[in-house]
Amino acid sequence: MDTTDPLPRDAQSILELAARSMFDLFANASEGMMLVDRQARVVWINDQYKRYLPALGFERVEDFVGHPVASVVQNTQMHHVLESGKPILIDLLTNRAGTFVVSRIPLRDSVGAVIGALGIVLFDHAEISLQPLVGKFALLQRDLDDVRRELASQRISQQNSGRPGQRQSRYTFASFVGASAAAVEVKRHARRAAQTSSPVLLLGETGTGKELLAHAIHASSARADGPFISLNIAAVPDTLLEAEFFGVAPGAYTGADRKGREGKFRLAHGGTLFLDEIGDMPLSLQAKLLRALQEGEIEPLGSNKLLPFDARVIAATSRDLNKLVREGNFREDLFYRLNVLPIRVPPLRERREDIPALVEVLGEDMALRSGAQPPELSAEALALLSAQVWRGNIRELRNVLEQATMRGDSHRILAPELQAVLRESGVAELAPLTAPALPDSAAAAGAGLLRPLAEQVAELERQAIGAAMTAAKGNKAAAAKMLGISRATLYGRLDEDV
Repeated sequence: MDTTDPLPRDAQSILELAARSMFDLFANASEGMMLVDRQARVVWINDQYKRYLPALGFERVEDFVGHPVASVVQNTQMHHVLESGKPILIDLLTNRAGTFVVSRIPLRDSVGAVIGALGIVLFDHAEISLQPLVGKFALLQRDLDDVRRELASQRISQQNSGRPGQRQSRYTFASFVGASAAAVEVKRHARRAAQTSSPVLLLGETGTGKELLAHAIHASSARADGPFISLNIAAVPDTLLEAEFFGVAPGAYTGADRKGREGKFRLAHGGTLFLDEIGDMPLSLQAKLLRALQEGEIEPLGSNKLLPFDARVIAATSRDLNKLVREGNFREDLFYRLNVLPIRVPPLRERREDIPALVEVLGEDMALRSGAQPPELSAEALALLSAQVWRGNIRELRNVLEQATMRGDSHRILAPELQAVLRESGVAELAPLTAPALPDSAAAAGAGLLRPLAEQVAELERQAIGAAMTAAKGNKAAAAKMLGISRATLYGRLDEDV
């Protein structure tokens, strides 16, 4: 026979029992608890809380309990709870002991007057416990900030459109499309570089987006309100480079402007100077550039007067600077001066999973410029793009899309049309349209190639998807990453095969 007392049935008793149960639960399951009285003095802490005392600077419990909470816990908000009578259910508290997720709850007497407050440490080492949530929030916040800066930059550009000499950056980190590991990593390094004033060296193949990143670094830096001045060294004759860099004094030589001419360094004063293809700079000018960077001043052509400048330098090159230094074609001291914050911009073949997103963005941009519909690629055509090496990277991808769009009769691009563009433009090494004669032993296998190309591409795609799904043990996200396509595209192809 069960002899335990029955549960009390009156509401007040049940509430008291619930309160005791909840208190016991938090006291045992939380990382720490404290009670303060109406005067904000600490009157009790549980055993879990006692482990924080040494970090807070207390050896004995009595040195902590009985004292005003504000004098023993840095950054506490318990007194606000006592004054307002309102709880603070979730908050971050940082003090000498670490960073914590805490709750603070007012305690009331039978007539509802606040008589104290209860503080609960839900998590300690919050930076570890909440890292996934904090990380996602930080990424979303950064992307939102990038979009806001880009919109603000566009407004400033519109306002300054009629003012000569006002040059603003055109891109932010939101413009660098890609969510692959390689793209996220390069944006992380670039964002860190934006918070400093040191020279940045962008390294990578042609067409990877180095200039876009230079714009983004400037737009996220403390110099964002200043000018962004760029100079492509490879596009300027050697004889004119010095004048482009340092400017020309009035009447310096026959035919020179009477008012003189300011160089890029002076134009970039207060902002950023982007030196593209720095590896193509002639040796004769490298010493003068080094001196300008070291001294923070320039001497215009035909002048004996030194002019100070304040410009952050971002350099970029698609060449191997280390090799140029070894060969004696690039000054070692200038290399070290520029190579303070090197950032390698990955080629497109190292982030194939970004190709669907890039195709969408490039297509939208093409449509805005032409007034036509953006191109729509079939799954086979998209898979074909993802399989290419892309020696010209994003610039080459855009060129192929433009060619395929111009040649087609509709905005939809199919694999055979795209394959013809790839072959003719030299992007891919594809099999010739007319196959050579096969020996008798291979005739049967060769006959299988004499089918519609779209049918063969679809079959290869099914085989590739099957192999990827097997290798990924049925994990669709992992399979999509192996294939360099989005999960949505993979789901669509799998649904078609059902």
